Amino acid sequence: MTRMEPQPGIMDIALYVGGASQIAGVSDVVKLSSNENPFGPSPAAIAAVERSARTLHRYPSTDHASLRAALAEVHGLDAARIICGVGSDEIIHFLCQAYAGPGDEVLYTQHGFAMYRISAMAAGATPVEVAERDRTVHVDAILAACTEHTRLVFIANPANPTGTFIQLGEVERLAEGLPEQCLLVLDGAYAEFEEGYDGGAALIEHRDNVVMTRTFSKLYGLGGLRVGWGYASRDIIDVLNRVRGPFNLSSTALEAAEAALGDHAYVEKCLAENAKMRSWLTEALRGLGIGVDDSHANFVLARFSDPAEADACEAHLKTQGLIVRKVAGYKLPEALRITVGDESACRRVVHAIGQFKAVAE
Repeated sequence: MTRMEPQPGIMDIALYVGGASQIAGVSDVVKLSSNENPFGPSPAAIAAVERSARTLHRYPSTDHASLRAALAEVHGLDAARIICGVGSDEIIHFLCQAYAGPGDEVLYTQHGFAMYRISAMAAGATPVEVAERDRTVHVDAILAACTEHTRLVFIANPANPTGTFIQLGEVERLAEGLPEQCLLVLDGAYAEFEEGYDGGAALIEHRDNVVMTRTFSKLYGLGGLRVGWGYASRDIIDVLNRVRGPFNLSSTALEAAEAALGDHAYVEKCLAENAKMRSWLTEALRGLGIGVDDSHANFVLARFSDPAEADACEAHLKTQGLIVRKVAGYKLPEALRITVGDESACRRVVHAIGQFKAVAE
């Protein structure tokens, strides 16, 4: 009997590992490993989920028209140029599936999101990692790495897991300098946390080589429902819709996302609390002698003296019921990524790290 084999390269893909949520033997756990909204979803979104239960026997919309219209209204966009997906991860996957394949290259930066590499390899393309500068996207390095085989360039802005940010002028310079056969994908999973930043939407209005992805998993607290979206030229959206499954999003997810989007007061409250506690957490960690870049997202990256100290601190935090994210897989073995929680969680994690540092010294 002939043995069935997957496509070349599939078994070379390292499985994505999400942030831990449990500690064996510990019940009072604070999860600060997945950049989730500590306040949960909007009450309006919860009510929408409850209402949706009455119509679970019905198929969802295939065109996501109502959510796309709501997104267009809130962000001042063209609804016909919006695509919705199962988290922004699915939009990333669509882009690789549609625009990259064997013989093509997909660029991403040194500490970039793992799904860029995974989706590129799943499409049979070659992932190419480009160095960052001080944990920040380096436009000149990306441009220098581009070749005639480059089809996609992914950057997250603000970046994960570093929290760093490049200004729109640099993003535009990158888009302008890319080869003509290449698309720039702006991953805006954390765009809402940078005040005044549109995720690159305005840039797309006059450039047809830029795509923006966004998510409801972070600010809107809907990680469990998996809703994301993308914005690009009509031609690109038409291509992506041809590989999108017709019922990729459930009615529950669609209705919850639309309700969350409309609860402006709740969104503003969450943004204000994040900005306040992010600033406090940053300064408190720096006061303990820990390196922290200014973060433009809903987490901070705490940098220790070496990987051993980071590992030891993470182990100590676990004994205190605190889960943070080790980011050695993102080539930052000396660092821990810490979600900005509510005030209680932030104070608890700083107190525990302070205890660790005091004992270590």
